[in-house]
Amino acid sequence: MRLIRPLVFTVTLLALASPAWADITGFIGSATTPTTRRASGAAIGAGLIVVGFEFEYAHVREDAPAGAPELHTGMGNVYFQTPFAIVGIQPYFTTGGGFYHESLGTVDETNFGLNTGGGAKVSVFGPLRVRFDYRAFSLRGSPLFSTVHRVYVGANIKF
Repeated sequence: MRLIRPLVFTVTLLALASPAWADITGFIGSATTPTTRRASGAAIGAGLIVVGFEFEYAHVREDAPAGAPELHTGMGNVYFQTPFAIVGIQPYFTTGGGFYHESLGTVDETNFGLNTGGGAKVSVFGPLRVRFDYRAFSLRGSPLFSTVHRVYVGANIKF
């Protein structure tokens, strides 16, 4: 009998909790292939409880002396996340594809790319969260570097 009240209370809270239907992230981080360079961008996503869709655009700066190209990516992704934050943390896994444009000096390549990664959205207060993300990009065509790794931290607002 003692367990019924807490169980009813927990089920009621879960039933009344409203999941984030959409969120937007502005981020800054780095790409680590072939050298560490600044990356920045934005993402907007929407979804149901566990499955969602996201579009992101990112720009990685060129480092000409190191032979590291400038990279622009525009990716559409599907993500899978926990239905609610656990101890203020909502982990996710994402995968998707889209376009990329790479340039360095006279080298210029635009083609299709895939990405896979994951991260976590950490609650700060209200709708504000901090987002940590890792992505591995697989670039098709003839890029200078066919695999690019990126990490970032961003400000995320759910609405």
